[in-house]
Amino acid sequence: MVLLAAAVCTKAGKAIVSRQFVEMTRTRVEGLLAAFPKLMNMGKQHTFVETESVRYVYQPLEKLYMVLITTKNSNILEDLETLRLFSRVIPEYCRVLEESEISEHCFDLIFAFDEIVALGYRENVNLAQIRTFTEMDSHEEKVFRAVRETQEREAKAEMRRKAKELQQARRDAERSGKKAPGFGGFGSSGMASSNSINIITDTLIEQEKPKSIPATIRPSGPSKALKLGAKGKEVDNFVDKLKSEGENIILSSSGKRSSEAAKVLPPPVNMESVHMRIEEKISLTCGRDGGLQNMEVHGMITLRVSDDKTSRIRVYVDNSDKKGLQLQTHPNVDKKLFAADSVIGLKNPEKSFPLNNDVGVLKWRLQSTEESHIPLTINCWPSESGNGCDVNIEYELQEESLELNDVVITIPVPSGVGAPVIGDLDGEYRHDSRRNVLEWTLPIIDAKNKSGSMEFSIAGQPSDFFPVNVSFVSKRNYCDIQVSKVSQVDGNSPVRFSTETSFVVDKYEIL
Repeated sequence: MVLLAAAVCTKAGKAIVSRQFVEMTRTRVEGLLAAFPKLMNMGKQHTFVETESVRYVYQPLEKLYMVLITTKNSNILEDLETLRLFSRVIPEYCRVLEESEISEHCFDLIFAFDEIVALGYRENVNLAQIRTFTEMDSHEEKVFRAVRETQEREAKAEMRRKAKELQQARRDAERSGKKAPGFGGFGSSGMASSNSINIITDTLIEQEKPKSIPATIRPSGPSKALKLGAKGKEVDNFVDKLKSEGENIILSSSGKRSSEAAKVLPPPVNMESVHMRIEEKISLTCGRDGGLQNMEVHGMITLRVSDDKTSRIRVYVDNSDKKGLQLQTHPNVDKKLFAADSVIGLKNPEKSFPLNNDVGVLKWRLQSTEESHIPLTINCWPSESGNGCDVNIEYELQEESLELNDVVITIPVPSGVGAPVIGDLDGEYRHDSRRNVLEWTLPIIDAKNKSGSMEFSIAGQPSDFFPVNVSFVSKRNYCDIQVSKVSQVDGNSPVRFSTETSFVVDKYEIL
């Protein structure tokens, strides 16, 4: 089989996307596709049409055609099998089969076409392998994005520094009675008042949000992943040229999806000299027919002291948990004192906690198979209908003391069957055709909004909708452990402290 080209065209023969696998000019490809509709016999149903030199193998896609141009001596059965694979690839990248959607995802389609055919011959791949090959990570792309983010942070820091210098210069000028210095490019200095400087400084500081610095990943061996060789300056010049030519450039976000990335709550604004983080992670696996297979909750209290005056302290812990968790203190913590009074203090009272370091002083673990301990139950009930499956899925908050934010319930759906038809719905949903999932999002689940449901219909089997994954974040921890008081070792005088609490998902599956 020799495949000359694969194209998606309109019914008038206009090429939207075309990939040539042998040496062909653009004029020849456009001519072949323009002649294709004229050769079709509208009175009969065929899957191919021939000319003296080539054969067209095609499949209608609503208002479009998926067309393969092959030589006349190719195997028609292999051609039809390849055509079916091409037709299944397109819905993976395009939500609707329209000209604008095809044009928007043209490069994604071309990359996928190259995985199916190489030098005119069919590769032995399936749809899952194509998806894996086209979504492989690029180390150089990660490094490029890390460099860009670092440059942006440095630029913002420089802007804040300049703004502070201008503000200080203005104050010094007002104190000495001299004329305030002006801003370059704004004419006279009188146009910039002290209020405007304060506004500029405050705005810069408010816009600066804490970001985690991505670590540079060094591969341990030779990588076969797709590598992007573009350097930062070359990419900027290329994008600028496209913008100057009137192209609409949409920059993709470097962050991951909410259901994939680990969610972290922002730290509190006001941090005292004694600050504690109470962090918990849950790992849970349930059966689709009910029953808790395994549940583990790991928690830790991390202490950070930033002032030498408050480094010799004791932390009073209020443990009201009744689920039977296991507690363990740091080796340098007085275990007898904690066992007797639930107080965290160093074995040697004369020593101090280290300054400006995060020290884990207490950790706990809860493992259970009791269904009453499940914080959020998910019931997915798919039932077969005449043209597919009707799926009913519902949630219920069992631990009413919790307040879950940014809840995402991810349900897998079959590929190549179109978007699901949504019925009753609490919250919002998003269908991701590339990942073949339906994401049900709820901004908050608490005692006032403890239950909800969603219904949808789609072609498939009941087993296609598992495993269901859940992710959320919470500012209230699952195990009822809190810090009630902090005091000095000498004199037992109280010390002001701040806390931040987070409860996040490590794994939450319904199999």
